[in-house]
Amino acid sequence: MKTICLIPGDGVGQEVVPAAAEALQTLGLGLNFVQAEGGFACFEEHGSALPEATLVQARQSDAVLFGATSSPSTIVAGYHSPILALRKQLNLYANLRPVFSLPGDYSRPGIDMLIVRENSEGLYSGREHQEGDTAIAERVVTRIGSERIVRVACEQAMQRAALRGPQIAGTGKPAVLTIVHKANVLKLTDGLFRECALKVAAEFPAITVNELLIDSAAMNLVRSPQSFDVLVTTNLFGDILSDEASALVGGLGVAPSANVGSGTPVFEPVHGSAPDIAGQGIANPVGALLSSVLMLETLGEPQAADRLRLAVLDTLASGLRTADLSGKASTMQFTRAVCARLG
Repeated sequence: MKTICLIPGDGVGQEVVPAAAEALQTLGLGLNFVQAEGGFACFEEHGSALPEATLVQARQSDAVLFGATSSPSTIVAGYHSPILALRKQLNLYANLRPVFSLPGDYSRPGIDMLIVRENSEGLYSGREHQEGDTAIAERVVTRIGSERIVRVACEQAMQRAALRGPQIAGTGKPAVLTIVHKANVLKLTDGLFRECALKVAAEFPAITVNELLIDSAAMNLVRSPQSFDVLVTTNLFGDILSDEASALVGGLGVAPSANVGSGTPVFEPVHGSAPDIAGQGIANPVGALLSSVLMLETLGEPQAADRLRLAVLDTLASGLRTADLSGKASTMQFTRAVCARLG
């Protein structure tokens, strides 16, 4: 029996994580769910955004489904983002963000890409300090961090190509990896990332390798998103590009992600806590549901993952949508419709 640690967190996380758990329960896999605390509200109550008991439970589980956290934009003494802490403590150095077309006029057609984002260093390494009126952030790029994230991207590209079918007589689509950087300006940090990326990619001769500067990649995501297969990049660039890409298929409410590495994998919708709609029961659960699909695939349940994915897509195709997709369905109305298709 697989154990799933549920950390709803703050805001709409309290709504979409229970929705995803209900859909997962409907699949009849005998999953064991355990609830744990985390987030800014947890910090205000207990003095820690990620209590030791939560971290212990995460380590003892087969996967974590995380909701959202309301991280403040200013310094709060003693507060540290629980999702960043989970990634660090569990050594989850790869963030996988698939972006694909959904049924509906809110989504552009023909999109099927995966953005592989380095998850442990870069400008999110937490090394900031202030010297008088000057604030300084250190951008950390290491050889080991660069090589391992590009290897994950190459492996993902090969897996995606295999699922598309054999490269025979023009059928299927070859694996294409796009390395995104700004080495023309950040010559040391992105220079090292680019060097490592090209070296690792050369170990995968079946992959077609391209490279783009970050500004060109951002422009081409808008202009011709259908041309991308797998993109790999550093932490901040990956965060921005994946949010931009989600807008092409419906926005952050439908965007899933997986944090993987050597420890317990963590899956999360990327929409944040959305305090403007929290508690109203109208949050879009699609991001959490599709994150659960990624979780099932990682746990070795591909058939259940396909069932849940198709149930979500069929529900969207039926015209039932939440307000962010110009619909009127509540969080639970959409979830129950998905569950009905799984029953």
